[in-house]
Amino acid sequence: MRNVVVTGVSTGIGRGAANVLAAQGWHVFGSVRKEADAHALKRELNERFTPLVFDVEDDDAVVAAAGQVRERLGGRTLDGLVNNAGSSFSDPLLVQSVADFRRQVGVNLVGMFAVTRAFAPLLGADRSLTGAPGRIVNISSVGGRMGAPFLGAYAAAKHGVEGFSESLRRELQLIGIEVVIVAPGSVATAIWDKAEALPLAHVAGTIWDEPYRAFIGWMVKNGREGLTPEQVGEVIATALTTAKPKTRYEVVKGRFANATLPSLLPRRAVDRLIGRQIGLLPKRA
Repeated sequence: MRNVVVTGVSTGIGRGAANVLAAQGWHVFGSVRKEADAHALKRELNERFTPLVFDVEDDDAVVAAAGQVRERLGGRTLDGLVNNAGSSFSDPLLVQSVADFRRQVGVNLVGMFAVTRAFAPLLGADRSLTGAPGRIVNISSVGGRMGAPFLGAYAAAKHGVEGFSESLRRELQLIGIEVVIVAPGSVATAIWDKAEALPLAHVAGTIWDEPYRAFIGWMVKNGREGLTPEQVGEVIATALTTAKPKTRYEVVKGRFANATLPSLLPRRAVDRLIGRQIGLLPKRA
């Protein structure tokens, strides 16, 4: 049986990946932050799932979880690590607090580094272990290549994930550990209900009031029409198992309009298209 660690399996992409991988015969070590989520997943996936209770921002807890997995593997290498845990919340950048910006970078990027550093020995960096080197899959986003307005902190973190992954891939080729990026677009999860209920009073009266409300409406609509978590999970499974993986898999519904076209157009043209769509162009006198 192949063994994989997946962070952030309580909901969304992590939950979808855990479901898909367990169905394909993997044993999933899944990180959650709450004991209740650990018990729920254990009931659902049974012997195919071992919960790891930690927050990616808690360095000591991350290291302890790696020790737990090492003990379970009994001297064998870990087959895969899926760095999925993350958070996303929007705000105009000049309204957003420094604490909120720092938290998104901390969870999405620094947390990924902390988990990778703790589990890399099990993937084959520790040459005393038996078995083939494992593989790392880092969950980025279409926002890792294009910065949407009002998602600046998230875009900054995911751009960081892209650079981190590329550097890591080149360093780890020395010991045969592949590093693969999976970059989803909108995914249909419960997060969109939370986004729709976001308080907006702190933006009222600013120049971004109307554009931000338009953006939230657009984001919620597209999110609810997005891919299922299991569809992204299938791509994660491919990234973990295919003999010669791509360095990056972009998983986007309506790929041409939502990913390919914006990458081909001049940046200023994309600025104007987005500005026109949600009201971010200067008012004409």
